[in-house]
Amino acid sequence: MDEYDLPRAQEILGHTFANPELLRRSMRHASVAESRLQSNERLEFLGDAILGMIVCERIFQRFPGSLEGEMTKIKSLAVSRSTCAKLAKQIGLDDLIVVGKGMRTHKKLPPSLAAAVLESSIAALYLDGGMDAVRKFLEPLIDPYIDEAERSGHQQNFKSVLQQHAQQAMGVAPIYRILDEKGPDHAKAFRIAVEISGQKFDASWGQSKKEAEQSAALIALQSLGLVEVDDDGRAVMAGK
Repeated sequence: MDEYDLPRAQEILGHTFANPELLRRSMRHASVAESRLQSNERLEFLGDAILGMIVCERIFQRFPGSLEGEMTKIKSLAVSRSTCAKLAKQIGLDDLIVVGKGMRTHKKLPPSLAAAVLESSIAALYLDGGMDAVRKFLEPLIDPYIDEAERSGHQQNFKSVLQQHAQQAMGVAPIYRILDEKGPDHAKAFRIAVEISGQKFDASWGQSKKEAEQSAALIALQSLGLVEVDDDGRAVMAGK
């Protein structure tokens, strides 16, 4: 667009700005700014950091059984440029980007611009309303994407899913026991069973300890009703 729609932007962000120029700058692409310093690029830089911090905070709060590496994977999916672009389009922020005449000839703006305006808007909101205003706006939007990222990251990591459930529901970690092994050292197979707080589950063979543990974890998840296997043989979280 070629005009600033501040009322609509404030409606989307859920905040009335004391300093409207902050909001105006967050919508201003470099192609229409007098200089790049007057564009939304600096705000985009700050907003990226704020978004990352809030997502990390949400992941830390919501998944107490997840290890550092697992949380990092969830974050990388939840704050990707693709996710930011989807969020901006979902709430209509992408329609408010003010660009130069040359860019207005394109029927569809690049997704990178949508991602950028989300981040610059987050920064403007933070500078005008503080972190509470950002959390109020962002958390309801980002939580579904965090959930999706968590499910995607754990789709084949049954050990991680089982560990999170065991720690949250029972306050203990699963124990994996090697019941049998066979074959030469360079190609050994293992039979492993998992136990949680005294509850034992069926064992499973695997061509490595890792494979056998994943298979044993899947068996436990099925027994606990947390995972179902569909008609195509794919494991999916129950109720998803």
